[in-house]
Amino acid sequence: MMREDTVFGPIFSRRLGSSLGINLLPRNGKLCNFDCIYCECGWNRDGLGDRALPGADEVAARLEAKLLECRRDGVKIDSITFSGDGEPTLHPDFARIIDSTVELRDRYCPEAKVSVLSNATKVWRREVFEALRKVDNPILKVDGGTDAAVKAVNRPSGDYSLPDIVESLGRFEGNFIMQTMFLKGAAFDSSERDNLEKWMDIVRRLRPREIMVYTIDRETPMEGLEKFSVDEMRELVRPLIEEGFDIQIRG
Repeated sequence: MMREDTVFGPIFSRRLGSSLGINLLPRNGKLCNFDCIYCECGWNRDGLGDRALPGADEVAARLEAKLLECRRDGVKIDSITFSGDGEPTLHPDFARIIDSTVELRDRYCPEAKVSVLSNATKVWRREVFEALRKVDNPILKVDGGTDAAVKAVNRPSGDYSLPDIVESLGRFEGNFIMQTMFLKGAAFDSSERDNLEKWMDIVRRLRPREIMVYTIDRETPMEGLEKFSVDEMRELVRPLIEEGFDIQIRG
């Protein structure tokens, strides 16, 4: 079970290279409105011990200190990445933190990208949408092609409507990266025909500038999950590749 400091790394990311992480969530807990069966941070119920969120000024101070340290030590940073132990857009000062992060990036590390890994559930909020439009890589999750599939793999809390999420993502006019986990288990199988075809229809509707298809890489809270090979995933998304979509596949 991962528990990240407010600013951590840089670590090597199979998707983003040398990635300096920002965790806007509890340092010793977890806060998310998904409870994904594959989450490397564990089940939500196991992360209830700490509910304290870092303030916007604390995040900026820690990020500035780390950027100065990396510049002093000659450490390369490809991406400043909002990830951590849960969903970053749940932080009440998310938009303000994005503004300060972009400013600090421009000052100390202008060659780095700013990336946000999000489950896309808060994109309907104007301030979240506008903040995500300011970053280089808004990486937004769609793991299934139907409400039933999303509920099986992501286990969202509260009301969830995949059609509403897709409508909100449409406001990006394709200028975002769509991220999808491929796995199989007793509760969910990404390769199931109806799910896969409807997921591909979502891709065709949204036309994201890039699609990241990946599979499990670490221990998962649900037992019995199986990963797909790169070749298997490539075959599953072949119709989209043949239609010209930019699909990055990571095993």
